Amino acid sequence: MASLIEVRDLLALRGRLEASQISTLLNTPRPLVDAMLQRLAAMGKATSVTDDADSCLRGSCKECPEGKKCQPVWWTLC
Repeated sequence: MASLIEVRDLLALRGRLEASQISTLLNTPRPLVDAMLQRLAAMGKATSVTDDADSCLRGSCKECPEGKKCQPVWWTLC
């Protein structure tokens, strides 16, 4: 299991990552990674970043069958 410090260090090394990437790299369950990212955000150490809606290749995300899968949420250090 990864610690909060390991998540922070991974973000420092890689720049920005999705929660699923962090989960895979640290071999930690996704719900635990989500909780740790939320805790880092509450502490003011990390922030989530989304790509703008104009990057959707298929048009409006309301029509996207994957449900906003084209707008990933990235995490980065503050």
